Amino acid sequence: MTWQQALAHGHTPDAIVAQVEGGRWTRRGRGVLATFTGPLLPDARLRAALLSVPGPAALSHRSAAALLGLQRSADAGPVHLTVPYGASARGGDHVVLHRSRAFAHITVDADLPYVSKVHTILDLAVEAPDAREAMRILTALAAAHRVPASLFERAIELRRPRRYLRPLRDAVALLRDGVGSVLEADWALDVERAHGLPEPHRQAPVVVEGRRWADDLLYAMPGGELVVRLDGWRYHADSRTARRDRARDNAAEIAHRARMVFDWEEVHRQPCAVASLVARRLGELGWSGELVRCTACS
Repeated sequence: MTWQQALAHGHTPDAIVAQVEGGRWTRRGRGVLATFTGPLLPDARLRAALLSVPGPAALSHRSAAALLGLQRSADAGPVHLTVPYGASARGGDHVVLHRSRAFAHITVDADLPYVSKVHTILDLAVEAPDAREAMRILTALAAAHRVPASLFERAIELRRPRRYLRPLRDAVALLRDGVGSVLEADWALDVERAHGLPEPHRQAPVVVEGRRWADDLLYAMPGGELVVRLDGWRYHADSRTARRDRARDNAAEIAHRARMVFDWEEVHRQPCAVASLVARRLGELGWSGELVRCTACS
């Protein structure tokens, strides 16, 4: 609680000082008191940070991301808070303050106030060290947590981020084009865009055994089509799914479509080699473009 709350509950200033000096209460920031000793639990740590800031404040950035399940808990680091632009609040050793002109539009009034999911993802992307990582953060988190592209479009127009405005709009375009998983987002950035491959048709419809499914990627070339399936092994570990994937491969064969399959390890650890293989096959199908060497190509 705050010093003012302790007074409101009937404690005198001398009694508060006696509790602190006697070791029964502890100071937990400017004007914040804990009525117990020992380390703060995560929830109490966040409350202490919010109480240390006069006026409106909300958990944001990494702190909001941990609260929303976007990232792992950041118990060891400082608590990140966003306050209205122009607020006189100051940060401290354990509190990092951010200011926003759109505070009223981006925060959720809850027991622990926090910046909403879409704006927290946008904050994390804007803090990225470079534009490509900003795109990766936005697309991966949006896909993993099923945040619609339209929400990001509105958020970007509302806030006009100070960094990476064009790359973030490009990332939203990928989401709108059908990127629907972390693996697909990394493919789009590290395999396709980094190496100059053509844009595919994402989530291309296909009928397998009388049911409508979607192929991850379909490259339509002058000499034929190439289907690329991204095999996220966590979701392809049961026999039913494996049989369905074999049926999709057989359907592609009957339709005279070339097909390639890549898993998580290949996309993340060998994107340059994967891009080279795809470019070679696309060239055989009539693609006239050239493979671009990215900074990681050796």
